[in-house]
Amino acid sequence: MQRIILIIMVMLVCITSSVTAQKKNHTFEVKDGQFVYDGKPTQIHSGEIHYARIPKEYWRHRLKMAKAMGLNTIATYVFWNYHNTAPGVWDFKTGNRNLAEFISIAKEEGLHVILRPGPYACAEWEFGGYPWWLQKNKDLVIRSNNKPFLDSCKVYINRLAKEVKHLQISKGGPIILVQVENEFGSYVSQRKDIPLEEHKKYNAAIQKLLTDAGFEGPFFTSDGTWLFDGGSIAGILPTANGEGNIDNLKKAVNKYHNNQGPYMVAEFYPGWLDHWAEPFVRIGANEIVKQTEKYLQNNVHFNFYMAHGGTNFGFTSGANYNDEHDIQPDITSYDYDAPISEAGWASPKYMAIRELMKKYVKYTIPEIPEKIPVLKLPDVAISKMADFFEWKNTVKPIVNDTPLSFEDLGQGHGYVLYSKSFNQPIQGLLQINGLRDYALVYVNGRKAGELSRQDKKYTLEVNIPFNGRLDILVENMGRINYGADIVNSTKGIISPVTINDFEITGGWKMYSLPFDKVPDLSKSAAKNVAGLPVFYTATLAVEKPGDVFLDMQGWGKGIVFINGIHIGRYWKVGPQQTLYVPGCWLKKGQNEIVIFEQQNDVVQKTIKTSSEPILEALALPQN
Repeated sequence: MQRIILIIMVMLVCITSSVTAQKKNHTFEVKDGQFVYDGKPTQIHSGEIHYARIPKEYWRHRLKMAKAMGLNTIATYVFWNYHNTAPGVWDFKTGNRNLAEFISIAKEEGLHVILRPGPYACAEWEFGGYPWWLQKNKDLVIRSNNKPFLDSCKVYINRLAKEVKHLQISKGGPIILVQVENEFGSYVSQRKDIPLEEHKKYNAAIQKLLTDAGFEGPFFTSDGTWLFDGGSIAGILPTANGEGNIDNLKKAVNKYHNNQGPYMVAEFYPGWLDHWAEPFVRIGANEIVKQTEKYLQNNVHFNFYMAHGGTNFGFTSGANYNDEHDIQPDITSYDYDAPISEAGWASPKYMAIRELMKKYVKYTIPEIPEKIPVLKLPDVAISKMADFFEWKNTVKPIVNDTPLSFEDLGQGHGYVLYSKSFNQPIQGLLQINGLRDYALVYVNGRKAGELSRQDKKYTLEVNIPFNGRLDILVENMGRINYGADIVNSTKGIISPVTINDFEITGGWKMYSLPFDKVPDLSKSAAKNVAGLPVFYTATLAVEKPGDVFLDMQGWGKGIVFINGIHIGRYWKVGPQQTLYVPGCWLKKGQNEIVIFEQQNDVVQKTIKTSSEPILEALALPQN
């Protein structure tokens, strides 16, 4: 009996030792000018991949692709608004939101993780990652040393820590670095109306919130080299974005980090962001390979932003602005001309980087994963059409003396139809200086024209008869994600509506159309009038699921749902003309497509697919 007990005890010891070995905790630190992993200097060869932009079912494939490119680390932003969808409502489980699982898969694939929790992210993401409803608190000032804002940040950071702090390197996880804020030096340079001391207090407060929540670091900041003065934090490693000059990199880091490294380019751009109605940006493979080799030869750590971009599904895309455009909405594709394409393909740039990495790294680079198949399908016939203006009667309007913003209506995204009846005729110049962002205008059910913040077009001649009706269908094209104007991100109609400089008040009806789920068209009569918004439905038959590119050339402007999933916007102006549909969201047999076509200048009969993405086809209207 004693011998049996002894054998059992030995087995338990062996099992315990095995489990302990598997869960061995490692160390990672910034020491003597280097990144040190388990006591030995190590180089970071990282690539940015955002879990929120990739179907969960494809996470492992994309991470395998990153490793096969020669990377040993991946970096990811956490988008606050992706998880905190309403006050007190958190989601780290549904759809593509299980961040802990994504990080765990990265570990299983032998990749370290750089966590970029914000709270500000930029990333061409809606509102830079901030929840839209923060703006409802009039005492709250985002990205500032403001108590209501920092209190909200604390709630977010603590909730995030609950999800992932056990995945830090010291606890057996793969997280080796944690970023504090993001590109704050840029914001400091843009907001000179705020004293530098106040900016510094805010940045330090975010770092303290991260530490208090249980994030251990090492921490880092990330800015352009000439912006370290505003973005750096004493005692924390500053890293550079977009810096190709190694002397400049070392000079800047040395100045703010005790005259020593490590030297890291936290955002090395192999591609660039893209806006609607602007050319798609391409960066040549040779240029990127040469710069990568320069980093490798000089022991500069780097993070490709992006290694794989993915897709701005739903209403997640953000927007920029410049002197020519009051808003520059980002396209649905976040292909970014990254080495790994939107659909997960190995591009020529990918292959060139992979061959270069083989020459320099000592670790084994695995084979490239098999490409996910793409389906080129026969044209799909439209099976049903439903008139938007009749369907909108299923929505109960809110009535107010003046138009209300999306935020005042308790709505974050999508559309609002503003409707006003007139008991006297009026003719003249309609002006909506507070349009945010795009509008189609109708008089008595006929299209009168378009208004666009992007084109700075805020006026339109209208002729409204006795007993007439004015309808203004307003679309939120994405909140600003970068720059000083991020603080002015309310949507809808946010100023008086005037005709011939007379403010139009009284009896405004507002129909909230967030399209947070596929619209119910079951009770809608079949009707379609050219020039009026409409819903199209069709059934996509699939024998064996694979990725699909919907070819939206010939359509106008709108959004697409497939099997209830909102896959994003399309717009005839380009440059993007196809929409990527991940095969994992399709099923064998019948797949339902619902399209909300806003412009509908051409009545559609079929939906086409393409075997390749079309991302470089600008189709701007002729003046």
